[in-house]
Amino acid sequence: MTRGEATEGGARPPLSPVAGRLRRTRQAGGILVSLALTMLGLLLVTFVIGRVMPIDPALKIVGDRATPEQLEAARIALGLDKPIWQQFLIYIGDVLRGDFGRSISTGHPVADDIRRVFPATVELATLGTLIGVTAGIPLGVIAAARRGGWVDQIARVVALVGYSMPIFWLGLMGLLVFYGMLGWVGGPGRQGIIYDGMVPTVTGLLLVDCLIAGDWAAFRDAFSHIILPASLLGYYSLAYISRMTRSFMLEQLSAEYVTTARVKGLSERAVIWGHAFRNIAIPLVTVIALSFGTLLEGSVLTEIIFSWPGLGQYITKALLSGDMNAVLGGTVVVGACFVGLNLLSDLLYRFLDPRSS
Repeated sequence: MTRGEATEGGARPPLSPVAGRLRRTRQAGGILVSLALTMLGLLLVTFVIGRVMPIDPALKIVGDRATPEQLEAARIALGLDKPIWQQFLIYIGDVLRGDFGRSISTGHPVADDIRRVFPATVELATLGTLIGVTAGIPLGVIAAARRGGWVDQIARVVALVGYSMPIFWLGLMGLLVFYGMLGWVGGPGRQGIIYDGMVPTVTGLLLVDCLIAGDWAAFRDAFSHIILPASLLGYYSLAYISRMTRSFMLEQLSAEYVTTARVKGLSERAVIWGHAFRNIAIPLVTVIALSFGTLLEGSVLTEIIFSWPGLGQYITKALLSGDMNAVLGGTVVVGACFVGLNLLSDLLYRFLDPRSS
């Protein structure tokens, strides 16, 4: 068959190696441009927020009793006397160097504070995502396979409650029941006082550091503290993942190839897990990545309720004390993580889906 015949028959002619490389280069260039524009928009938003907030960073540094000369000197030192466009360019340069300024609350560089508290948030969000994935995907698949049955009804109720119940109320009730009344889990905080500071920090992920140190008592204590807040975040993730999985599976189970597979005599298990589920695995990657990013940025209330020393609690305390350097630095980091997760899911989608090549 000639190239022209293949085209007339509706099949796309194979790309030459050079054309294939050019296409992949254009795709990579488009992704990089989109990433750069997204990050620029994120920096612009945080910069504008820092300027419209009714908080004078210079006044926060020198204090209310400073003289006008001292206040003006602080404004000059911070670059607030320069034109707004020049301040924005300086802000971009500082962020690209990892310089978010110095925290007024702690007196440390904001970047150092974020490196200290962010692993706690990552650990909490990771465990919550694992709980949501391991429970949400099977629940969504079974609900779609038995549409209208009792499993489907339970899945709908679980998703509805997960979206409707305020997470701070669930957190307070969880502490009251499982910690206060039953004593099944550890209380607020990341670890008990007796184990605090006993495990050397290697990764910043306390469970991993306990395993590296071989301290099983500290591991059990840390796990007892993280399991309740992680389960709450996992329930929120489960509600989203199970709903999306059910929707994807219903679409696949109504496709013609599923009917054909059933006519050929394949078992229902093979049809569901061997055919339909394989076709939704790729979009589920995006769903899981977005769920993880949502837990990273949305665990503020959970961290406050459980006194979890993570980024969400750090940003909240900084906002209440008017520490805008810390607020903006934490916001940029969370936004960058969300953008990075979107980019990673897009790359995995292109890699796993043969139709995108």
